[in-house]
Amino acid sequence: MNTPNRTIAEKLQDHFDSLTRAERQLANSLLENYPVSGLTSITSVAQNAGVSTPTVARMVQKLGFSGYPEFQAALRDELEAQISNPIAKHEIWAEHAPEEHILNRFADAVTQNMRRTLRQIEPQTFDGACALLADPARRIYIVGGRITRALADYLFTHLQVAREGVTLIASNSNAWPHYVLDMKAGDVLVVFDVRRYEHDLLRLADMAKARGAEIILFTDQWGSPTSKFATHRFNARIEAPSAWDSNAVTMLLVETMIACVQAHTWSDTKERLGELEGLFDRTKLFRKFI
Repeated sequence: MNTPNRTIAEKLQDHFDSLTRAERQLANSLLENYPVSGLTSITSVAQNAGVSTPTVARMVQKLGFSGYPEFQAALRDELEAQISNPIAKHEIWAEHAPEEHILNRFADAVTQNMRRTLRQIEPQTFDGACALLADPARRIYIVGGRITRALADYLFTHLQVAREGVTLIASNSNAWPHYVLDMKAGDVLVVFDVRRYEHDLLRLADMAKARGAEIILFTDQWGSPTSKFATHRFNARIEAPSAWDSNAVTMLLVETMIACVQAHTWSDTKERLGELEGLFDRTKLFRKFI
């Protein structure tokens, strides 16, 4: 399996401003159910997008492919990478792993992930997400999946100190409608969802969007189906020489966002931190050396 340095979705986003009106219409159609939307015949893709087949052929060439068959082969490689399970992932890495120590190999992979991810993030998008999280008029709801729940918990712990009105959604999806019941237009739902995307998170985002919530999504380079509901989306590179994906770059984005929100809310955050330290002293949670 050949995993390209850049996904087709990223190439579409890079080229979007230079595409014709019909090509933009096609690009939007492909991204709606990516990457499956591009796996049918060129005629079907054109019909689904409401464009001509020559438009499809021209656009895939603009993306750097010799023709539609090569474009589809790249999509199939991406789809294979998305659905690979931990056992399959480990076998791929074990077969191609260089001889250097795992510390260096893993660090190199994470460094490359970080560079490729940051190149794709628009500062305006990042600032917009921070502004939503810092707005005291908005309630914040945070949810993660089976693995990314730890990231959701980490973000919640810090935002809950920085400002009021932050809720960590419980892992039991049967209770999620209770949270949606309290959501109002303008509130913010932060979702973490990476490959092997979870149906429950998609349904939650759908319900929250219907209530008028703004959705901030942390996902991988391929993009969770929840992307179609997201106001702001951050695609972090996650592949690493391991049976599991790496959340190091996502954590970098989360910690940077925490710092950004803190800067926006510092006067209130400083006061809340002082009160919290007083509560810690009363509970004797931390050891004191003086």
